[in-house]
Amino acid sequence: MARPASVKIREVGPRDGFQNEPETISTDDKVRLIDSLGRSGLKRIEVASFVRPDVIPQLSDGVEVLSRINVPDDVRLMVLVPNSRGLDNALKVKDTFHEVAIFVSASETHNFKNVNRTVDQTMADNDGMARRIVDEGLTCAAVIATSFGCPYEGHVEMERVLDLAQRFAEAGATEIGFGDTTGMCNPAYASKFFAAAIDRLPGVEITAHFHNTRGQGLANAYAALESGCASFESSFGELGGCPVPAGSTGNIATEDLVSMFHEMDVETGLDLGKIIDSAREAQSVLGRKLSSHSIIAGPITWNILAS
Repeated sequence: MARPASVKIREVGPRDGFQNEPETISTDDKVRLIDSLGRSGLKRIEVASFVRPDVIPQLSDGVEVLSRINVPDDVRLMVLVPNSRGLDNALKVKDTFHEVAIFVSASETHNFKNVNRTVDQTMADNDGMARRIVDEGLTCAAVIATSFGCPYEGHVEMERVLDLAQRFAEAGATEIGFGDTTGMCNPAYASKFFAAAIDRLPGVEITAHFHNTRGQGLANAYAALESGCASFESSFGELGGCPVPAGSTGNIATEDLVSMFHEMDVETGLDLGKIIDSAREAQSVLGRKLSSHSIIAGPITWNILAS
């Protein structure tokens, strides 16, 4: 399949990134950072998660954040829900967002450690939630974690992952994201996987979500692009990771992903400089250096340095 000339990028830092920080970021700072991202050209931002505040206290102010952010009208906001109770709470403020993400892990062990349920139990709940989300006039997206390998079980069969994706699509999900939750993918497998997913799920938006745990995130994104994938998730500043298990570092940085695509003449619609500014501001808020390359080097300008 020909390389896409343009791609969509969803920013997941305000949810996937902030939830993995050891300290709680103030609501004021969250709102300011999200508003900044909204002015960079991003059309999709994942903002909050409706989980129990005692489980992820870093996101306990999600309703307030949703009510206070001020992004352009054409920016679509997403929330993530873990179960029907979370969806009940989200729907109380459904006028503040546009899309709902539901999820499962492809491996039994990771799924149980993450949500304390079997895959079958999670998918039974997801089937009902997907239909409710669609009935509410919202977009339903699905995420399959550990799509490329599980730290507890090892390799996850591609057919198992695609079967779960097919079930999500049949329940009403119009977008399915495949997550490299602990950074176990490699470019060769990413190329084969996304070609198969696009072929298996015509009409469904196929999204790649890579982590940079072992330094292969951008290479995997390139491989997915070359296989025809035109939808990606990333996190400014390379924030994020996975709370299960320890050591699973952040998502690929939005600014690094955009920089790579722009150098390849792949259109993103994003202002790279503004995303870098947002990432540097997040670095200031957190009081520590973040790990994306573009924060340090900035965008390529092709100005020849004086000798």
